[in-house]
Amino acid sequence: MKAEPIREKLLQVMDRKNHWAWPYFAEGKVPLPRLLVHFQQEWEVYVRDFPIFLGRILGHGPPDSVRSALASNLYEEQTGGISGTAAHPEMFMKMMVGCGFDRAAFEDVVLLPAARRYRDFLDRVSWNPPWLVGATVLTVFVEGSARERQELEASPSDITPEQLEATVANHPLVRFHEVDPSSMDLVRAHQLVEGGHRRDAWQMILEHHSYQADGLVFDAMDEALACWLAYRDEVAAACGLSRG
Repeated sequence: MKAEPIREKLLQVMDRKNHWAWPYFAEGKVPLPRLLVHFQQEWEVYVRDFPIFLGRILGHGPPDSVRSALASNLYEEQTGGISGTAAHPEMFMKMMVGCGFDRAAFEDVVLLPAARRYRDFLDRVSWNPPWLVGATVLTVFVEGSARERQELEASPSDITPEQLEATVANHPLVRFHEVDPSSMDLVRAHQLVEGGHRRDAWQMILEHHSYQADGLVFDAMDEALACWLAYRDEVAAACGLSRG
């Protein structure tokens, strides 16, 4: 397959990375204490170990250009060195403290059943070759969103400090739950670097696709979506939400 049909097929998966419960979270309709289970599961499923996932994929020995992109992403995730912030897992924990949650609440988190299946899937695709499967799942699916198509079509531009702080002020945790903006460095870091990471992710996937790996990639993306939707259903229920 040529690159454009592959891009479109992957984007069709991303179009469906949309969950019925998102408006409840985005519009502040879930009380902050009930969000603890949501954040605990996110932490244990992928936030804490995202740099490790990237390191595993690097260990499969992808081409040099891919190594550079993955290494840059890993460096930012583990150190915050590109955005001038801090390690992303640590900034997530800073945000949790800003929400009033104790760090101890994120130790020895027990994954819910669907969360465990999603985490096991992420472990499997990052540990196992070919690198293209793990890279696509981690850098396109996990880091991407249902707005992937629109964000790829948008022209890259530098964000001003004023725009950055406006984004932080509009975040649901700040806007609805009155979390201090000083706790939201993770949001700032994402705004500063995520555009570059998205472009790098798509470039390395589309430049290095192969007839042998494409089917594996599509199957993995479909499985990622199925695992993620079941996981989000479970988290929504744990937060006291029900569909319809």
